[in-house]
Parts: sequence; C-alpha cells; structure tokens
Amino acid sequence: MRITEISVFRVELPLHEGSYNWSGGNTVAVFDTTIVAVKTDAGITGYGEICPLGPAYLPAYASGARTGIAELAPRLIGMDPTQLGRINRSMDEAMRGHSYVKSALDMACWDILGKASGQSLATLLGGTYGKDFALYRAISQDTPSAMAASVAKYRSQGYAKFQLKVGGDPVTDIERIRACAQQLETGNVLIADANTGWRQHEAIRVADAVRDVDVYLEQPCMSYEECLAVRRHTNRPFVLDEVIDDLRMIVRLVNDQAADVVNLKISKVGGLTKAREIRDLCVSLGIAMTIEDTWGGDIVTAAIAALAHSTPPEFLFSSTDFNSYVTVSIAEGAPQRKNGRMAASAQPGLGIRPRMEVLGQPVFTSKS
Repeated sequence: MRITEISVFRVELPLHEGSYNWSGGNTVAVFDTTIVAVKTDAGITGYGEICPLGPAYLPAYASGARTGIAELAPRLIGMDPTQLGRINRSMDEAMRGHSYVKSALDMACWDILGKASGQSLATLLGGTYGKDFALYRAISQDTPSAMAASVAKYRSQGYAKFQLKVGGDPVTDIERIRACAQQLETGNVLIADANTGWRQHEAIRVADAVRDVDVYLEQPCMSYEECLAVRRHTNRPFVLDEVIDDLRMIVRLVNDQAADVVNLKISKVGGLTKAREIRDLCVSLGIAMTIEDTWGGDIVTAAIAALAHSTPPEFLFSSTDFNSYVTVSIAEGAPQRKNGRMAASAQPGLGIRPRMEVLGQPVFTSKS
C-alpha cells in the first residue's frame, strides 16, 4: 500500500457557550481546525485532525499546522502509511520539532491501518477496558459564582470531574476554587488548572489558601522548575500539562516526583504513535493520566476516545469530549458523551465518516 494523495481542509468550530476563557486574558470564540485526508492506492483513505488552542497557548497555531503539513506531505507520498514507525521517522527527519504539525498525518495513518486490518483504533492501541470511561468538563474562566453555577449545570448532565480555568488574580482564584468546591457531591473531582498563569509566589499563595479544599492543582507556572517548587510546597495532588511534551519529561518527572498526574495531549507530543509510547511508559511507571488534545472536533474526539478507552482504568484519571463543546459536526460516527462518559468506536480505524459538505474544498492537495 502506498500514499498517493494528501489533502488538507480548514473548518471553523464555533463554541456553544460563545467563548472559552483561560489564564492571561486569553479567549477563543471560534476554533480553527485542520483536517487531513490521506489517500492510498488501495482505495483506503485515512483522516486526521489538528486544532491548536489559539496561538497563545502552546508554540502552535492553526495556519502554522497547514503550512507545516504542506511542507511534509510531499515527503510522505509513495510511503506505506501502515508502517507508522517509518512514517514518523520520515517526518522527524524532514522537520525538526513542530510536533503538532505531524499529529494529524500520523492520526490519518492509524485510521488507514485500522481500516486495512479491519480493527478499531482502540483495539490496535491495546484493547478497550470496560464499556466506557469518565469525562471531565472544562469550566471557562468567569466570576466565582458563574463558574460555580457551571459546575452545578454540568454535574446535572452526568459529569463528575470539573477542570476550573484559573491562573488569574490569586484572590479571585481562591474564591473560584472555594465557590466551585461547594457545588461538589461525594465522588466528584475538582481540578484548578492555571494553564501556566501564576507566578511562583502567586501559586504558593493559592496553594496555601486551599490546603483544606479537595482540589488538584494543575500546571500553576510556566516552567517545570517553578512548578516543581510549588509541588514541593503544597499538600494538594499535582498535575503537569504544558511542560509534558515527550518521553524524557516523563522520566524527569518520575525522578523528581514532580506530579501525581500528567495531561497527555496527542498533538503536543506529535500524534498517536508517540502518545501511545508515553501512555505505555506512564502505565509502566504507575502515573495516572488525563488523555486529550489541545482542541478539536469529531475526528480528534474519536482519537482521544480510542487512546483513553485502551488505557487501564486505574491509570486513566480523565478524558474529554471536545465535539460536545462546538456547534459544528465534521464527521459522522464519532463517539458521543452519555451521562458524563464516552466509549471509543468499535468500527475499523477511527470509525468516523467525514461530512464532506462541511469540509468543503481542500485548502491544498499534494499528489504523486
């Protein structure tokens, strides 16, 4: 089997709630997502998606993804998409860094492998555990009372885990955490995610103020070293996210005992191939994970579900359902949340069928 054509599409994904707000005054109202279609001479087409959370979150942005894919696509024409190790090595040799650019291409090749073998992506990634898995709901940064009301609303929809977007004024953030904690019921989980928004002294101040609250603290500061200092100061369980971008960071984290949970985002590490490597290392080392991506629609959600559902449940801290946040569906057959839980597709590959009327005409196509 050989790759004969790679096409790239751009779709806008507006949010149901109007905007998504996090630390530093950052906000997004419409997500700019990129979909790739990888065609083969066997008549099988695989699909992938990459959707950065705006240009201010990570070193990644939507138009950069498309520019990078245009650079890489000719390198992959003629290769066997089912040889995922060689595909990834070729991309890494052709482009140093820019992991997010490679993610959708890698995802599409996994989709092809599943379709060619007649197996679901979850099966290829290790096999599913149980009938479904729990999701968290992100609570966009707002006033303490508004965020508390959102927790109550989403709890009524079946969610039991809530990720609060903090990382602003410490006094207000303390109020946000306490107000939301008052909405919790037995078995609920609360995460205060600063998204690198606090200075070290601010993070320690907040950590001290919530020592009596049942809350996880996530990525309080920009650097690993700052986060480690906060970790060593607080008695609250600790999550690292933005600094977790490859296998070496997991090894470093374990040596330093720097976190209890890591947030594994597929595109941040370069795609499903490398995300699986990190997932399996974390399982071997006993580290729990939130498995997700930076953002996305139905295709990204299908990939997240496959990786999460094939993770031993004792190591799956949480996951998410990005397609429920947006108003546009880009594919049929994607997993859907039900009572705060979700299951991976059992169909071959990702199990999705793109809505070509939504994707429209490709932004560009690379052919053999």
